[in-house]
Amino acid sequence: MTGPVLVVGAGISGLACARVLTDAGLDVRVLDRGHLPGGRLMGRRVESLVDGETRERVVDIGASYFTAQDPDFAELVAGWKHRGLAREWTDSIAVIGGRAVDGARLGDERRQGPVRWAATRGLRSLAADLVAPPDREPLTLEREHDVPGVAVGPDGPSVEGVEAAAVVLAMPDPQAADLLPRMVATRLDVSARWNWRPCVSVYAGWSEAWWPEFGAAFVNDNPQLVFVADDGDRRGDGAPVLTAHVAPDESAAHLDDPRAVVPATLAELGPLLAGIVTPRPDWARAHRWSLAEPLRQHADALFGWDEESRIGVCGDAWGERSKVETAWVSGHRLGRHLLGQLAVG
Repeated sequence: MTGPVLVVGAGISGLACARVLTDAGLDVRVLDRGHLPGGRLMGRRVESLVDGETRERVVDIGASYFTAQDPDFAELVAGWKHRGLAREWTDSIAVIGGRAVDGARLGDERRQGPVRWAATRGLRSLAADLVAPPDREPLTLEREHDVPGVAVGPDGPSVEGVEAAAVVLAMPDPQAADLLPRMVATRLDVSARWNWRPCVSVYAGWSEAWWPEFGAAFVNDNPQLVFVADDGDRRGDGAPVLTAHVAPDESAAHLDDPRAVVPATLAELGPLLAGIVTPRPDWARAHRWSLAEPLRQHADALFGWDEESRIGVCGDAWGERSKVETAWVSGHRLGRHLLGQLAVG
């Protein structure tokens, strides 16, 4: 087995896998088509009022929070907390049922669960820390690198003519299937036909908060919204910024023009959160996620590995439930598995 390990995808799953291998001294290259690492740990820089002053801050528009129940991930999160990168946010989230026009309102119902964590400088800062932690060798990350496919020959896998000791695809299954030879995709049980739920994130800022304290809310039986978060409460800086996740069907109808969903989404927020007409925001924006959540999980496996081709796949679809922690665990466990596989050669 010669050549580097090529990790395609710099979301938290790919970074977790690359981190294990790099820390063990292996030659690893991470290839990602994005400008910045993080995948769905995405944030956008906006100007917002904080403590009476206009400041530039990052609003989380992808993943909403993360849990830390796996022992290995909990150890990493404890380090992030110690260094001020992560904070315990809440262990309960409000629940709103129905539509605002039907009288649905933010009430006292809460859904209890594990502690949800947030990042004080936005979730993407955690991805940046995995790339270049202060006490370890940084990952070799090639940004804006769009991989056209993975070839498999008698000597193993290769990407764009570069022979690899192994290739890891850290991405949603449909994207992985598009890059793989059909037989390899079949053995790994990934398919381009598997549907994923889309989501449009709408985020907006006001000069002051007009909503009661709620932190975050799941919205049930509403064709417009499924989730709303107070980003200032989540981040701990009190900025009057809300992030709303649009329902799958409504999101799918607006993937070509996500801005078009903003007015209806904003109109729903005021009645749901405070029983008022939504005040006009200082700014409002939208971002589309074509592959936001898998409809099917590989519930009986934490990652996929094809010994014959030396290709692995990982991500939040590998595990019982799609979430940030699942994605990290998937990549971390695949990295540990690869250490054993590559040591044989």
